[in-house]
Amino acid sequence: MSYSIFARGATKEQVMEKISAELEKIVVAQPIHSVDRWKAYETATEFLAMVPNETGDKEFYVSVSGSLSWSEWNVVTSASVNVNASLVAKEKA
Repeated sequence: MSYSIFARGATKEQVMEKISAELEKIVVAQPIHSVDRWKAYETATEFLAMVPNETGDKEFYVSVSGSLSWSEWNVVTSASVNVNASLVAKEKA
C-alpha cells in the first residue's frame, strides 16, 4: 500500500502538525502503515530541520510518500519513504 501527502505553512511546527494529521488519516485508511507512520514523521522532521528557519517571503513545504509490501502472513517484505523539505514561494490568497 502506498500514499503521498504534502503540507505548507508559515512555521515548521505548522507544517509538521499538518503532516502528522495526514499520516494519521493514512493509518486509518491503510492500517498496515501503523508500522511506518512514526518513522516517516521522524524522517520528515529531520529533513525539515535542515531547511533554514529564516523564510523571508517564503513558506515551508514538506512532502512525504511511502510504500509497504507484505507477505501473506502480514510480514513487511519491503518498505520505502521519500521526503522533500523546502522553502517555496507563498501561495497567493
